[in-house]
Amino acid sequence: MQFEDRLFTLQIWDTAGQERFQSLGVAFYRGADCCVLVYDVNVMKSFDNLNNWREEFLIQASPSDPENFPFVVIGNKIDVDGGSSRLVSEKKARAWCASKGNIPYFETSAKEGINVEEAFQCIAKNALKSGEEEEMCLLQTI
Repeated sequence: MQFEDRLFTLQIWDTAGQERFQSLGVAFYRGADCCVLVYDVNVMKSFDNLNNWREEFLIQASPSDPENFPFVVIGNKIDVDGGSSRLVSEKKARAWCASKGNIPYFETSAKEGINVEEAFQCIAKNALKSGEEEEMCLLQTI
């Protein structure tokens, strides 16, 4: 993807929040520069699992600064039934993100392409910032 006049390749692991992928967590998550948590705005259980997914990622990835590790949260499927089947309000999702350190939040429709580009721009920005901070830490410790 193009970001700030540079071309980047994003490596994305979609584990679908399924238990069968948990044993692969360490291999998937170590060295990550950003974590994207996606839930379905029409399924309360998927939103309720955000805490578990976030904590599981932090355990498996063991980032050097877990309190400041960059996350992005995406509420997906805003297009379903014209929004009438929605169970998680934007206000509730934003409150959760604020309680976790002002995590950036996007509402998207992957099917319709709504806000997808904007979300990935934010993901790239956070990953780039995280990678640069890691390099700075390494340079300072040498």
